[in-house]
Amino acid sequence: MVNASTATPTLNLRRVVRMWWPLAASWLLMSLELPAVSAVVARLPNPEINLAAYGGVVFPIALIVEAPIIMLLAASTALSRDLASYQRLHRYMMRAGFVLTALHLLVALTPLYYVVVEGLIGAPQEIIEPARIGLIIMTPWTWSIAYRRFNQGVLIRFDQSRAVGIGTAVRLGSGWLVLLAGYLIGTLPGIVVGTTAVAVGVVSEAAYIGLRTRPVVNGPLKAAPTVEPALTLPVFLAFYVPLALTSLMSLLIQPIGSAALSRMPLALESLAAWPVMSGISFMFRSPGIAYNEVVVALFEEPGAVKTLRRFALYLSISVTALLLIVTATPLAPFYLSEVSALSAELVELARPGLWLLLPLPALIALQNWYQGAIVTSRRTRGITEAIVIFLLTSIIVFGIGIVWGEVAGLHVGLAGFTLATLTQTAWLWVRSRPVMRAAEGRAGTVPVEPIEAFTDAPPAPHSATSEVEAPYV
Repeated sequence: MVNASTATPTLNLRRVVRMWWPLAASWLLMSLELPAVSAVVARLPNPEINLAAYGGVVFPIALIVEAPIIMLLAASTALSRDLASYQRLHRYMMRAGFVLTALHLLVALTPLYYVVVEGLIGAPQEIIEPARIGLIIMTPWTWSIAYRRFNQGVLIRFDQSRAVGIGTAVRLGSGWLVLLAGYLIGTLPGIVVGTTAVAVGVVSEAAYIGLRTRPVVNGPLKAAPTVEPALTLPVFLAFYVPLALTSLMSLLIQPIGSAALSRMPLALESLAAWPVMSGISFMFRSPGIAYNEVVVALFEEPGAVKTLRRFALYLSISVTALLLIVTATPLAPFYLSEVSALSAELVELARPGLWLLLPLPALIALQNWYQGAIVTSRRTRGITEAIVIFLLTSIIVFGIGIVWGEVAGLHVGLAGFTLATLTQTAWLWVRSRPVMRAAEGRAGTVPVEPIEAFTDAPPAPHSATSEVEAPYV
């Protein structure tokens, strides 16, 4: 500890904003990918079928397959402390990428595909074969995500985070070029154009991040002192398995939602509109998602709780007001019809759904405020509990919608997602209260902790919770 006389000045809002806005800009930039894919696919032949195939089958399956490697960013940031640890993690990443890619191909190329898509998801017959083509094209997705997230962690750890933002721009730029080419050709199936754009984007980003990581590996990482004790497989698994389970549980909502929508009224229309609504939701959630890292970085500074709480409230009000403006004005039908190119029937179905999304931006901002505080306590069980509550709430609402059978699946899905986020946020609030009280009790002092080598009980990494919020990784 240091006493109050030597403490740094009280945290102010200006510093919070200065740290938050670049992260929010990066998340917002990423949020443009799904709307861009949806907008182009909607302008190509058979838009409803291809949108439904992508949003209802391809994307959920791809997310579930890659779930075990999503937290490699957190693991690499926390554990790539020396060259030996980096090399051990690299071997795990490559092996996991190979195994999960093989699983992806097993689903896409064998009769297991029909077991999953027809039996588990219950997708409409019209989208089954187009979705299979898209899933095959998405084969590079998992290994590319594993490679770039692992290397992004190294860049962040060695203060090269700007390269991560540039990598996002590379991903979007290359993907948009594919979308533009597909749109200009005009005769290719939307599922082919959309999935090719996504696959090219993640491969391009992975290649760029790999190149940017080499100087770090050959420079400061190679020169870093060896960490003792060494990173062994049991120690790594003790650290990583809980994170992987958390991301898996969070991503289960995608195929569960698709399966539920497929069993409710207006199944094809709901699945077609779902990726567009997900894209809108992500755009307005992204400022709140970015707040998690800010909270973790600043939480232990003097006056942090009061200032960070105030910013969370300002952020919640601001993003909610922006979504309300879009929802309640002609901006909504303009975006849905002109930008996303939905048919008049789908616009009529989707527009009321925006009102169901209205609480989400504020809930996500508050959620990441509570999550960030919990992460600083290094006792993250409450976050896993909250995700379980989120899943259970979603399943209950979806089940009611299926049994009732009178409400369009899109509206039930959006209501279930919003209500589940509310219960998740409420539980995070409960679990964060002791941390908040403890932090307020030591206001005026700054805890100074030594940098310790990784042990069997490591602290939770800064990014352990923020990465599973978004539909794109």
